[in-house]
Amino acid sequence: MTTEPKALVRRDPEEIWTAGNLDAIDELFADGFVLHDPSTDGESRGRDDYREYVETYRAAFPDVEYEVESIVAEGGIVALRYTAGGTHEGEFMGIAPTGERVSVSGMEQYRVEDGRIVEMWTSYDALGLFQQLGVVPPLEELGDGASPEA
Repeated sequence: MTTEPKALVRRDPEEIWTAGNLDAIDELFADGFVLHDPSTDGESRGRDDYREYVETYRAAFPDVEYEVESIVAEGGIVALRYTAGGTHEGEFMGIAPTGERVSVSGMEQYRVEDGRIVEMWTSYDALGLFQQLGVVPPLEELGDGASPEA
């Protein structure tokens, strides 16, 4: 198993998300792994929760592909910036499939200990995603752009 933190972390978007190799979760992530994602209710804990999280997104966007734009590491902390794209072919957060092809950018920070990912913080352009899916109107449609009167 790769223990160099950048190489280890890169396997998450490339092998798990893009290639769909969910078996790699057991190899890359610690038993007590914690996921921090502000777009979900509470924290995800453990490899099984992460597997379910990935399965949910991959069911909604089965052709998802991640492109790692940049990756930096200092000690056991690894940060990456990515662009992910896919076609909305399954239910997602209560939204029926739209058939829309979407592209979303995001950033993640991982904490690696003893050759395994123990914690991850993720943030992606959820508003942009919902706008591409047509469930949130573009900002220019939300108002006339005028400032509120004092």
